[in-house]
Amino acid sequence: MSIHIVTNPHAIAPTVLLPGDPLRAQHIAETYLTDVVRYNEIRGMWGFTGMWKGNRVSVQGTGMGMPSFSIYAHELIREYGATRLVRVGTCGTMSRDLHLRDVLLVQATDCDSGMNVSRFGSYQFAPAASFDLLRRAWQKAEELSIPVKVGNVFTSDQFYDQKGEEKMTLAQSVGTLAVDMESCELYTLARLVDIEALTLLSVSDSLLSGEQVAPEQRQTTFGSMVELALATLFE
Repeated sequence: MSIHIVTNPHAIAPTVLLPGDPLRAQHIAETYLTDVVRYNEIRGMWGFTGMWKGNRVSVQGTGMGMPSFSIYAHELIREYGATRLVRVGTCGTMSRDLHLRDVLLVQATDCDSGMNVSRFGSYQFAPAASFDLLRRAWQKAEELSIPVKVGNVFTSDQFYDQKGEEKMTLAQSVGTLAVDMESCELYTLARLVDIEALTLLSVSDSLLSGEQVAPEQRQTTFGSMVELALATLFE
């Protein structure tokens, strides 16, 4: 039984965009979709279904961090039949090759969470994107002239981490480009239940310089990322 998303079984499309912030979910639905219906408002974690160029798509807020993300992804998959999940969120860059406002296509994830240790024990699972979605996103970015980078992210369990600098140094040493808090769980769940998954991230801040994109300026870059996600899924 679904207890965090409560709606009728057919209210949610098989394809779902997943921003962390429910207000971003609302912005995506109101800006890019037509015939929009809000199907969930439990705990203020809004979800919407609408149409994009004749294609039915849903947008569901997930909250922050792997545990919160996992709850909503599980219910979308198991209770509502979602088969393609695309995270559209933000990240902090730890690479001099990835700059503010860049869009990152996440190829695979590193992680410090205990969730996969609980699942797999000593087996070191490597969560990665669905190749077909990743390939299509790269191609569509070229077609739409949207600059993107492709690489790994470090999915962190802690936003305020006493060992943050130490972990960043390790991540940089293996070429990891940025940090987020959800992608590892998305890619893990996708492999466990055999669905398609991809993460697209807009760089909102730099762990190197401390610079941040002002909130009022983030929407433009975020918009390019959402347009790319929709084109990847349906064109």
